[in-house]
Amino acid sequence: MAVRHADVRTDVRSIRVLLAEDMELLRTALVSVLSDEDDMEVVADLKCAPEVVSVAQRLRPDVAVVAADVPQIGGLSTVHELRRRLPDCRIVALTAPKPPGLLKRLLAANVPGLIDKNASAARLLAAIRGVARGDTMIDTHLVSAALSAGRNPFTPRELHVLRLAAGGASGPEIAKELCLSQGTVRNYLSSAMNKTGARTRIDAIRIAGEAGWL
Repeated sequence: MAVRHADVRTDVRSIRVLLAEDMELLRTALVSVLSDEDDMEVVADLKCAPEVVSVAQRLRPDVAVVAADVPQIGGLSTVHELRRRLPDCRIVALTAPKPPGLLKRLLAANVPGLIDKNASAARLLAAIRGVARGDTMIDTHLVSAALSAGRNPFTPRELHVLRLAAGGASGPEIAKELCLSQGTVRNYLSSAMNKTGARTRIDAIRIAGEAGWL
């Protein structure tokens, strides 16, 4: 994580940008692109989920650019926490067109910026400037992809069990965590497999993850 010292500018007020991206090479490239702009200042670049919100609270950036589809950063939860704790911080979420379920949840979070990770640097710069002045900057093809997502078929309990299984918990561990019998846990996992058309719980987890249901 790098926290940067502000440059002194007298001709224009810089847009103060916090960047959260797990891939070192991509994050470094984005920092370089943003730093070359006269009206932008990268105040921090990070990759660790626990740091993003706390650093943002301390530095108060104008815009947070967050890789929303990176599990290591906890992109979606980071977006929600930034929206809750720093409502004045405008968010540009970077994501791929898949899984469509994730796109639906990002749209439901009312992020002002939703940009495809494969977009050009010019598109990202335009998005940052747009959200900084109060505009909504959303790639329309991401909206179309989100609309293709099917309805989440799981009950809340099935989803809870499946998420614990996705986290590596065994059947007995899930049963203990949720105060259920092991047979009941097996029934929930079996139901999840039936609803996804999966042959194993691993396949069910994969299918649910790709759909953005987890």
